[in-house]
Amino acid sequence: MGVTTVANTVPASAAPSARVRPGPGGTPAPTPAPARLVETHTSVLVFLGDRVYKTKKPADLGFLDFRTREARQAACHAEVDLNRRLAPDVYLGVADVIGPDGNACDHMVVMRRLPAARRLSALVTAGGDVCGELRAVARLLADFHTRCDTSAQITDAGSPATLRGLWDEGIRGVRPYLDSVLDASTIDAIGRLAGRYLDGRQPLLRERQHRELIRDGHGDLLADDIYCLDDGPRVLDCLEFDQRLRVGDVLADVAFLAMDLERLGRPDLAAFFLDRYREYSAESHPRSLENLYVAYRAFVRCKVACTRHAQGDRAAAAEARALASLALTNLRHGRVRLVLVGGTRESGRSELAADLADAEGWTLLRAETTGSGPDDATGRTTDLGYDELLRRAGIAAERGETVVLDAPWTLRRDRDRAAALADATAADLIQLRCAHPGYRRPGTRPALAPRPGTRPGAGRTDEPAGTDPWPEAKTLRDAPAPDATLRAARRAAG
Repeated sequence: MGVTTVANTVPASAAPSARVRPGPGGTPAPTPAPARLVETHTSVLVFLGDRVYKTKKPADLGFLDFRTREARQAACHAEVDLNRRLAPDVYLGVADVIGPDGNACDHMVVMRRLPAARRLSALVTAGGDVCGELRAVARLLADFHTRCDTSAQITDAGSPATLRGLWDEGIRGVRPYLDSVLDASTIDAIGRLAGRYLDGRQPLLRERQHRELIRDGHGDLLADDIYCLDDGPRVLDCLEFDQRLRVGDVLADVAFLAMDLERLGRPDLAAFFLDRYREYSAESHPRSLENLYVAYRAFVRCKVACTRHAQGDRAAAAEARALASLALTNLRHGRVRLVLVGGTRESGRSELAADLADAEGWTLLRAETTGSGPDDATGRTTDLGYDELLRRAGIAAERGETVVLDAPWTLRRDRDRAAALADATAADLIQLRCAHPGYRRPGTRPALAPRPGTRPGAGRTDEPAGTDPWPEAKTLRDAPAPDATLRAARRAAG
């Protein structure tokens, strides 16, 4: 077969040259990289000279159908058009593959070949400092997302119903691989936790739709497809075959790369990249939403790995299991919690609540208290105080924030109201009771002394009169050091 260039699509320089072109000063140019053939689950790529030629496999994989030449031709043109948004000088055009009868029998994308050593994945696995490169990628994507298309139809891709449908579709897609490739209990937990998050976060998701943060983005950001060149990054291989899988929250787009950095064993770089994107886009969102979308992207790649396993890739089964585990880990981290921290004021309840919130990056809400007499060492939280505390906690939980609620929590009726709020916002209720003499922050002031009017030896640990039993709480008693108490609280809340 021969290859001919489609008129006005691929420049004449797209054809590889057998000559060694002179470099500056008449010196020979560097020796071209050797020819290579690479096969993915959807394409075949030929690396030849300074060009790459990419054809689509004539296959029906369920999520795409390239069995007809027309479908492959449309996919090639879509790939070039969409990828020119982030790499205009790499995607040169579409070429026809001419059969013996002189007619086009297939089509291929023609690309400029980039140096493999400058792949982001290669730089990460080499262990070098890639913070500068990640900053550049985050800046490029933040600008890119402001220019991406949006519409009423695209905005609908960020709705709770659409997101639930995508998760349900993914769960159905991997069911044929349960037990043979994937652990059924892991997949069940993934479906349950994703559904629970979506159940309680409708105000958050609606708000992001209203802010026009649902865009026609890249859809498949992987470290293998990002090249960090001297004049800036080039991002390749946009998901071209199904707009439904490409559109979504801009955070879901960048979460794909964060997931891939975690997969490469660098969660620190994933966090750094997401923080830089947040900075350059002037975007705010709860960390739990990052976890949801990183989990979703890991699950998408898990499904792809299962498909590769079915095609005979022996390494794909282990990869699918690792990606499912990554998805589950992120969903567990992203659980929204209401953490009640109760006890007497002299127990150091408020100090522990503040330390717990700081250590985990959670929201701290504190009830207003009022003293009611010389025998009350703690101050009391009024019904109005609990009303306001729970109102603010509900708003935060609906928007994906885990909340630490600092109050005495002496009465069961108030704890029951907190439990009802946790149910209504699909949040986990964590109950911690301080019952030790004066928790204090490591390296800070001594424990609080008893207030005047308290009973000797009892004012700092005894509950005030009228306190209801609290068997549901994890009781934090004396610890050898304050940081041990904090570690126990973090374990209980995790």
